[in-house]
Amino acid sequence: MTVPRPPDPIPGARLAFTLDPAVSHLNHGAFGAVPLPVQRAQQRLRDEMEANPHRFFDRGLVDRIAHARRHLAGFLGADPDGSALVGNTTTGVAVVLQSLGLRPEDEVLTTEHCYGAVALSIHRECRRSGASSRVLPMPISATDEEIVEIVRAGLRPGRTRLLVVDQLTSATARLLPVAAIVGVAREQGVPVLVDAAHVPGMLPVTVAGIGADFWVGNLHKWGYAPRGTALLAVRQPWRERIDPLTVSWEQEGGFPARVEWQATLDYTAWLAAPVGLYTLRCLGVDRVRAHNAALAAYGQRVVGDALGVAPAHLPDPGGPAVAMRLVPLPPGTATTVDGARALRDRIADRLAAEVAVMAWGGRGWLRLCGQVYNSAEEYERLAVRLPPLLAQR
Repeated sequence: MTVPRPPDPIPGARLAFTLDPAVSHLNHGAFGAVPLPVQRAQQRLRDEMEANPHRFFDRGLVDRIAHARRHLAGFLGADPDGSALVGNTTTGVAVVLQSLGLRPEDEVLTTEHCYGAVALSIHRECRRSGASSRVLPMPISATDEEIVEIVRAGLRPGRTRLLVVDQLTSATARLLPVAAIVGVAREQGVPVLVDAAHVPGMLPVTVAGIGADFWVGNLHKWGYAPRGTALLAVRQPWRERIDPLTVSWEQEGGFPARVEWQATLDYTAWLAAPVGLYTLRCLGVDRVRAHNAALAAYGQRVVGDALGVAPAHLPDPGGPAVAMRLVPLPPGTATTVDGARALRDRIADRLAAEVAVMAWGGRGWLRLCGQVYNSAEEYERLAVRLPPLLAQR
């Protein structure tokens, strides 16, 4: 069986990261990896903060945050004045949920691909408000057209208060047609929140063009920003209804300042985030994206072959630019959340490889990512060593 050639490495890219070379880091989508220039930029900001905390927090910090936000929003094609920096995507989702004013007769609609922490946030807000939540089944093999029709049939105008949909799913690495989904929901008067945690940096995006009422994505995964950096974009009719999770001194300043200003939060991640995008541009945005997607596809084929999975049974992510791929694990392997975590830890401890193991749809899946610091040899080594490890169970 012929496996396509891996992409050529990007010269010097691996040297931009301080990752442990004794470990294969094949799960960039979980926590990202901060390039050395970005680490140094953030450390300089921390040094500035600690040299004179009074000056750092009291003189111009709100404007510096706004400047960073404008830079990040511009990269994502979002309205800078209609966006706010938040700590991560799940924080942005929580901000939106608690700002809606849900009532007992309302429901929040998601799909079975919804990220676990987002689902927990929805359940908490529904418990507080008396509203209900509902999950739409959506097969991993569904086409874009089928996905849109599943959503169309699942909406309940007048009752569905919010639809939460992933742009790129975390558990199943599937790219969803969010613009078409937003269009269908708008026809029925249902607001949409797009969870785009994995999109910034990995995929080209124009947030304003999607038209979602709310869109939130992390820049600390594929955008090389320090951890704790995400952008929440809000359409005009909703902006003044958005309240932060914690009230602080910019509460009367309106959106987005009231969401961004959280007193003595460490803002250095946000201020250093533009350096992450600068690093991405220096490496070549299109070059990095093409490399990462091709490397993830190569890893999927190599490991899939080793596990006896035919290419036709390897999930297609719905787009050639997706740098995360799934490999189905043998039946009965990692079929529960606890089982998936245990296998992930065994792979890390025994094979020195950091991967994601997911329990979804009644079976276990291995999720592999591609990033500029990875090499083809890392996937090949995993392919050789993983089958014996699985056989030991």
